[in-house]
Amino acid sequence: MTLLEISGLSKSFRAGDVVRPVLSNINLKVDAGDFVAILGFSGSGKTTLISALAGLISVDEGGVIYKGKEIDGPGPERGVVFQSYSLLPWLSVRQNIALAADAVHTKLSKAERQALVARYIETVGLSHAAERNPAELSGGMRQRVAVARALAMQPEVLLLDEPLSALDALTRAKLQDEFAQISQAEKRAMILITNDVDEALLLADRVIPLTKGPGATLGPEFKVTLPRPRERSTLNSNADYIKLRADIIEFLLAQDDGCKCDDAAGAQKVVPLAQAEEAEPSFNLTGFSAPDNPQGDTVKVAFLSLSGISKVYPTPKGPLTVVDDLSLDIKAGEFISLIGHSGCGKSTVLSMVSGLNPITKGSISLDASPITKAGPDKAVVFQAPSLMPWLSAYENIALGVDKVFADKTKAERDEICSYYLAKVGLAGAKDTLARDLSNGMKQRVGIARAFALAPKVLLLDEPFGMLDSLTRWELQDLLMDVWSKTKVTAICVTHDVDEAILLADRVVMMSNGPNATIGNIMEVDLPRPRTRKALLDHPDYYAYREELLEFLEAYEGGANPAPEQLEAIAAKRAARIARQNLNLGAAQ
Repeated sequence: MTLLEISGLSKSFRAGDVVRPVLSNINLKVDAGDFVAILGFSGSGKTTLISALAGLISVDEGGVIYKGKEIDGPGPERGVVFQSYSLLPWLSVRQNIALAADAVHTKLSKAERQALVARYIETVGLSHAAERNPAELSGGMRQRVAVARALAMQPEVLLLDEPLSALDALTRAKLQDEFAQISQAEKRAMILITNDVDEALLLADRVIPLTKGPGATLGPEFKVTLPRPRERSTLNSNADYIKLRADIIEFLLAQDDGCKCDDAAGAQKVVPLAQAEEAEPSFNLTGFSAPDNPQGDTVKVAFLSLSGISKVYPTPKGPLTVVDDLSLDIKAGEFISLIGHSGCGKSTVLSMVSGLNPITKGSISLDASPITKAGPDKAVVFQAPSLMPWLSAYENIALGVDKVFADKTKAERDEICSYYLAKVGLAGAKDTLARDLSNGMKQRVGIARAFALAPKVLLLDEPFGMLDSLTRWELQDLLMDVWSKTKVTAICVTHDVDEAILLADRVVMMSNGPNATIGNIMEVDLPRPRTRKALLDHPDYYAYREELLEFLEAYEGGANPAPEQLEAIAAKRAARIARQNLNLGAAQ
């Protein structure tokens, strides 16, 4: 039976005389108990769609029909969970949830409403925190309150607008599992808006992408018939999952014509790499990166060496050792991904390598010299690019270039700035002020600025963590393209398993903190240059992916797995690759 139907829905927004179409002719039927995931990216109209379904905005054409009747506003039968929690800070968890239950279930007795609130507090695992105020809760716990509040209204349709996108990977995974359990236990219809393909496949019965805007509409429907419950690492051995995931990602990649409207109003568009001019610069691209090796080829000795480093912070309860006795040798031109759960000290390690954070014990040397302070030979790209908003894209890059290359002529410095702006697709936006750039474009400037300094080592601290998936994919490819020209030694901190494999020669896996150290190291023997599509087609890719996911699961919840367990995980990957190679040889 059709519970909710979207029929010919279109929506535009007007600014003065300019009309901007957002959604065009959206049609969808949702049955009772159905779980639909709609994949949408920045600017595709996903929040507009969820707002229309909730009855929070009016539409231009068509409408939303609930049980045969067109909706004309919000209703308790359609519960909504947004990305922001919107909790009342002066009320406890129980009181925030009771607000919704008391407002909707006026015919129930007080005892029945209290029982309902208690039921959903327990459902989301917050019984131990029922009397705490939001300020005392983590981001994941606050989002659990928002979910419980929506469920306490007992809606027949639960609308989820990217509810987990602002959370770290571990918290996100836990809440994904809770949504899956709630979906099966409550048998409610759910519509999830997300930009995460894996999240959609883990939870949904159907995955439907929104096409690129303006005037976005629904693309083809992908039915997910994978058995439940769905385990992340197990899925990587499922041929149906691998094919379905590849089909969805290839559709999404095809939506990107290279001229993605990633810009803010008034800013010039990004020029795709394929269309950018490839004029060879007159300056040495490698700069500081490998002074005795101008071709950028890797050398066999350690270029960056971390020797028994530890970081201890004083706290009211005594010294806290965040990183403990960590050692790692990195060759010149090598790209390292650093992965692990929140709190394992990844960013702390990066900050010590950069010289921004003093080392408590041990030493770090770069190109045979100890690191004692920050400097332009250690360029850092943070999650937020930290640009000067009153300066143009070009001027933000020139700030560092003028200081580092003070001995060069103005024309030579201009060539450096212009070259890297072109490499990140922003030659046409060089005069645009940073404040007028989108988040994706700002991060492009941050990447260009780092490479323009010709550093000995490039340090990336979750540089794409605040971006939607498609923008993240674009910038990962961009980073690989620019890095391939310089072969600068690089370390990238990430929570993203696919990002770690795509970028790295080796993935360094951190154990849990405190007292975190290296848990395991995985060499990535996949050909370069790498593209996302090429990885999807490579027979070994999912074996690497499975190892990283199983490693993260082994450390989940603060666990401390035995070395034998970690060795077994790595051996499983090696055996799978060997088996695949044997089958491939037999087929040939």
